[in-house]
Amino acid sequence: MSSSKIHDMTSGSPAKLIIRFMIPMCLGNIFQQFYNIADSIVAGQFIGVRALAAIGSTGALMFFVTGWLNGLSSGFAILVSQWFGAKQYDRMRHYVAMSVCLAAGFAVLMTAAFLTFNEPILKLMNYSDDIMPDVTSYMTIIYAGLIVTAAYNALAAFLRALGDSRSPLYFLIISAGINVVLDIVFIVIFRMGVEGCAYATVIAQGISAVLCFVYILKKFPILHLKREDFRISLQSFGRLLALGIPMGLQFSITAIGTIIVQGAVNVYGEVYMAGFSAAGKLQNIICTVFTAFGATIATYVGQNRGAGKMDRVRQGVHCTQLMLLVWSAFAMAVMYFFGKYMTWLFVDPSETEVINVAVLYFRTVFWCYPFLGSIFLYRNTLQGMGYGLVPMLGGIFELAARSAIVLFVAGRTSFVGVCLADPAAWIAALIPLVPYYLYIMHKWQKKHAGEQLRARVPAPKFS
Repeated sequence: MSSSKIHDMTSGSPAKLIIRFMIPMCLGNIFQQFYNIADSIVAGQFIGVRALAAIGSTGALMFFVTGWLNGLSSGFAILVSQWFGAKQYDRMRHYVAMSVCLAAGFAVLMTAAFLTFNEPILKLMNYSDDIMPDVTSYMTIIYAGLIVTAAYNALAAFLRALGDSRSPLYFLIISAGINVVLDIVFIVIFRMGVEGCAYATVIAQGISAVLCFVYILKKFPILHLKREDFRISLQSFGRLLALGIPMGLQFSITAIGTIIVQGAVNVYGEVYMAGFSAAGKLQNIICTVFTAFGATIATYVGQNRGAGKMDRVRQGVHCTQLMLLVWSAFAMAVMYFFGKYMTWLFVDPSETEVINVAVLYFRTVFWCYPFLGSIFLYRNTLQGMGYGLVPMLGGIFELAARSAIVLFVAGRTSFVGVCLADPAAWIAALIPLVPYYLYIMHKWQKKHAGEQLRARVPAPKFS
């Protein structure tokens, strides 16, 4: 394995390391989202608004399911990155093995549970009888393929924990291209409808997982596992779950709030569902930079925390905050002035009602992007340091804010009222995150200052 494949983030310029790691992460996040986006584009252009509403409106539900698996893998990878930073590779491989067992177990349980309760969940989301069959078919196939989703997330997380964010990107680019081709083949040629989109997504994700696995086998001997690495340790399971579950819940809690909002939007009909769906997809693309910075800072903080370099943690957070503010200003301008034209990706320009709904959403929420970016920064920083509870608490604040807006606004005011659920949630999520980060860093500074003072005081001399 060439040393260029692994990136030690415990030395060198924090800003350069973070940018170099973040760019492939950002592109990877875009291509990972591309599965559902490609499904929505092909369905909207070749089947119609109803198909776009059906597939697009499942985004929140898919985020709930895949977000849990992604959160688990990201949480597990924090321990991998910490032991890698500490250069204790046997312990690192042990945690990789235990992570594989847990990820596979969760994927199987989730598949069984969601296949069993698929229709009751969709009924709670206020889908009409006209659109219900398409949504049910689409999600059934997605649930059946969760094992490959879990496999890719886990393998990619291990690579990123060692500083390799490029390889997962390349595999996603390949599989995203395959997904588009299969979408067109299944829908345009074989007329399979929304089920064709779902099959294309699962097949493409499976290919990305296989590519990751083969690449690790050939290029990463440091991650090659032996029988003794799989020696079951309840203590190790506990440590992994202590980080993985809060991160998984954090994603899932956020997704539950989004599902609640989607349920409120569904009440307004297919036009609003399609417009809200298109707006959400486009916003997710713009905001992948926030997600990428978050994942990057988690790896950066994890490695430096493992190496005991908390001063570098503070430097990394500071420069990342500045970069996030710059991107927020750019994103605000793009979505406010060009969001209308970007929706043409999903629907024909003649669908003015759908486009107007998307524009209304953009102009209601765009001002709050700096808060959204800061969530990813402080949440992932705390998780990278090994604190899982407070980031999960931020998710609970987010859920409470969304639920409150929907409870008091949905069906009683205009669509704008429902759109305000997102800004309220983003601001609320920061309430526990920022103060706790400042507390942790103040606590470290105080401890560090005390150690320096003791080091300067000469030892007493005895005759």
